[in-house]
Amino acid sequence: MDAWWHEVWITLQSEFADITDAQQMTRVTVRLLMAALLGGILGFEREHKGKAAGVRTHMLVALGAALFVLVPQMSGSEADAMSRVVQGVIAGIGFLGAGTILKGNDGDESHVKGLTTAAGLWMTAAIGVAAGLGRESTAVLSTVLALAIFSVMPLIVRALEKEEKP
Repeated sequence: MDAWWHEVWITLQSEFADITDAQQMTRVTVRLLMAALLGGILGFEREHKGKAAGVRTHMLVALGAALFVLVPQMSGSEADAMSRVVQGVIAGIGFLGAGTILKGNDGDESHVKGLTTAAGLWMTAAIGVAAGLGRESTAVLSTVLALAIFSVMPLIVRALEKEEKP
């Protein structure tokens, strides 16, 4: 019976052996935490504005995208395989984003809602991919630019609309 438990123990060790050293553990941790943090920043801004997709959604999208590219990269996947993984992430986020878009009728006009939320989730996934691939600076810069678009652009649009009205 001891030999059986020893075999179980050896098997369990090999199953959890995908992170082999401190350097790899640090790399995985930094990339996943960076993705979750940056997604959370965008999600906080959206939640603060009362939008449907908030902190948790954006964090999960960024973290999931990072994980989808990190695992094949750690497994030694070639560039063509990574390209297909990224394509899959983009397509999957497209379906998630489509679920946030609503079309309604306001009297005589059709009104579409949720396009910015869908685009924000798409951007959050891209930021997660960048973080997962070890492009943390690109991910941070992209987050800053997305925050500027979410926060500053509405102010500019309102200011321009006020100037147009007599």
